[in-house]
Amino acid sequence: MADHNHCDHHEGCGHDHLGHDLGPEDNLFSQIDRANVVALNGVQDGANVIKPWSERLDQTKFLESDADDQIILRIPFTGSIRLRSLLIKAGPGDQTPSKIVLYANQPNLDFDEVNERTPSQEFELPQSNEVGEYPLKAVKFSNLSSVTLFIPAAQGAEASKIYYVGFLGTWSKRNENPVITVYETQANLADHPKIQGMDGAHSSLGQ
Repeated sequence: MADHNHCDHHEGCGHDHLGHDLGPEDNLFSQIDRANVVALNGVQDGANVIKPWSERLDQTKFLESDADDQIILRIPFTGSIRLRSLLIKAGPGDQTPSKIVLYANQPNLDFDEVNERTPSQEFELPQSNEVGEYPLKAVKFSNLSSVTLFIPAAQGAEASKIYYVGFLGTWSKRNENPVITVYETQANLADHPKIQGMDGAHSSLGQ
């Protein structure tokens, strides 16, 4: 079921209510691996919509669907991420996605698989020119290495269009050191010299 609570903790739903141009302190733009962002069925590079906070309202760079109105946007992170909110600016009008469906840690998700996987969360989008903030369920979006956004349809147009995607949350360095387990090997008697008298039935020890 889609969530409708993207303005529960703000007044003035549909407005850019996220503060001054310096942006929220927990904006994760710098932790997104922009070079490896992938858009499936997008006319433009998927990294076009991964912008710093100061460029969130810029409409010269965007991502528009190609063959139909569906888009998959795969977004990897440079560390271990705990997401608090999704930020998105889309549209205009009937080019606004009908909803955004999110999948945590599904870096290879494609159109053949997307309907077979259970979404981590989804939101319906209003038609608006502003940046919307959509709170995410912390239990679903902790210890992330990537998040995938799926747009299943536009609100009437033949193509979907988005201008900005951002995230609020916390970042920690990913532990990439391999876990080394030391096993104690069982002693192999063949590796040791035999004690005289132990290889026969008539040991003389103790006599």
